[in-house]
Amino acid sequence: MRDTVIFDFGGVITSSPFEAFNRMERERGLPHDLIRRINATDPDTNAWARFERAEIGAAGFDEDFAAEARALGHELRGEDVLALLSGDIRPRMVHALDWLKREGYHIGCITNNVPAGEGAGMSRTADKARAVAEVLARFDHVIESSKVGIRKPDPRIYAMMCETLNKRPDQCVYLDDLGINCKPAAAMGMIAIKVNGEGQALDDLCAALEIEPGHF
Repeated sequence: MRDTVIFDFGGVITSSPFEAFNRMERERGLPHDLIRRINATDPDTNAWARFERAEIGAAGFDEDFAAEARALGHELRGEDVLALLSGDIRPRMVHALDWLKREGYHIGCITNNVPAGEGAGMSRTADKARAVAEVLARFDHVIESSKVGIRKPDPRIYAMMCETLNKRPDQCVYLDDLGINCKPAAAMGMIAIKVNGEGQALDDLCAALEIEPGHF
């Protein structure tokens, strides 16, 4: 029986920052998915990866990201990207967390985040940080890449969650909006759900837990 559900935060519990990235790219006349392209170049050593492991601070990220953008022929500061990271909380996802807790499931959160903004959700305002904190308090355990120095898709961060919750991977379901982050979870034995939207994710979660659709 799968009695444990592990969630990504941004793009799963909150709306995807990729939507905000694309909106800014359109507004500035930059190529579609430029930010994702920059972050996919040298994915283990680029500015984004080092920031998520807290190896550099916000000022260093601002400069290094700008240099990576410039190398691709575009002007874009890292600080401008940071302003877009905090998405909106998805109410149905929060309802699902509450239902899972009531029904005795164990729930965890693994988030790749950066030491910027307020709290684990990288919020830009105190009110939003409080709202995010209220959601995070529902989890049995939260692992932040910027605090442990490991980021997804490194298999160690998934193993760390299993160990903390005292669960085997084959007892877990994992949700993430990035396929590259789902692959290690699936390889370990979790059911991995790639999140494309709120409704799809919750339908797939019901199927994975073998419960009737519509609970969430």
